Amino acid sequence: MAAVGTASEVPAPSEDGAWVQVLAEVARSGRRLRREELEALREYGDRAAQDGRGLAELVDERLAATGRVWVGQQVDAASLTALRAAVAALAAGHSRAYRERLQREEAGRREFVADLLSSRSDLGRLAEHAERFGINLACAHVVAVAEGDGYDLDDPMVRALERQLLGRFGDQDVLLAVKHGRLVCIVPAGPGESTAVRAFAELTQGRRVVVGRPHSGPGGVVHSYEEARSALEQAGQLGLPGQLLHAADLLVLPVLLRDRDALEELVRGVLGPLLTTRGGAGPLLETLTALAESRYVTAEAARRLGLSVRALAYRVERVVRLTGLDPDDALQRYTLETAVFGARMLGWPGAAGDEG
Repeated sequence: MAAVGTASEVPAPSEDGAWVQVLAEVARSGRRLRREELEALREYGDRAAQDGRGLAELVDERLAATGRVWVGQQVDAASLTALRAAVAALAAGHSRAYRERLQREEAGRREFVADLLSSRSDLGRLAEHAERFGINLACAHVVAVAEGDGYDLDDPMVRALERQLLGRFGDQDVLLAVKHGRLVCIVPAGPGESTAVRAFAELTQGRRVVVGRPHSGPGGVVHSYEEARSALEQAGQLGLPGQLLHAADLLVLPVLLRDRDALEELVRGVLGPLLTTRGGAGPLLETLTALAESRYVTAEAARRLGLSVRALAYRVERVVRLTGLDPDDALQRYTLETAVFGARMLGWPGAAGDEG
């Protein structure tokens, strides 16, 4: 490695002869490595990393060459200083290339995950990219979406969550993403699915999480994501209890909303008479909701509402009298529950207490 000209003119440090030449000169003169020599070493470390060579292998190779030059010689402090500088330059170049490769891979991975969650992606291109990242889209995947917004992948909390998930489930191809500011977790369906989803829900610090149904194929991920996203919005609108919900358990919601006019007619027809009672429909709707959530155990429903069992019974009597429907009758109970559920989905009655 001659110490003349620019870095590109310095002999490649991979050549033992050049390495030996510089070490011999350093040992003889006690000089330091020149800037162009150090840059040549950094470039060599960079190229070695791009070729897939490990840093340990690289350093061991150069130290072996050094040993052959210095064997039987008395090595002074200046020579050791030059050697340390040479090894540091190799390591710096290798690390630079490694960081750049990681950044490229991360950017590619983010683009791939964004494509997975986009309904406008080219499915053929998606399948090709999946192979590059070792993900089998022929297998079914589920997508979990967490409540909240305003996140991005560079948020420290998101980065920490990603490290924890990948640390625990990296071998299961668990992917973390942010879509429209929401945290999204993509998990292969199968034996480890529920464990990974629960871990994601725990790491989101108490936010409501909804899990889509498993779907396979290049479009399966976005299908599961859309299910989870829609169910999450509806669960928030309804104030459903529980932190971890499954879209499969909420399939009735899109069915009810598919014919909004019919749902509005059901709500007004069944629950409209409750508007005439003193205090409005709110307390009676709360009573019906508490009854349904407590499986019609009156003592539990009364406890949830902070009422006595007698006060609860009085409210139920008013509901029966006003609507003509009795929760003790299975069909009439279903009609009441559906109407109450629909009222929550429609935000009925409005703040003004009207029917709109």
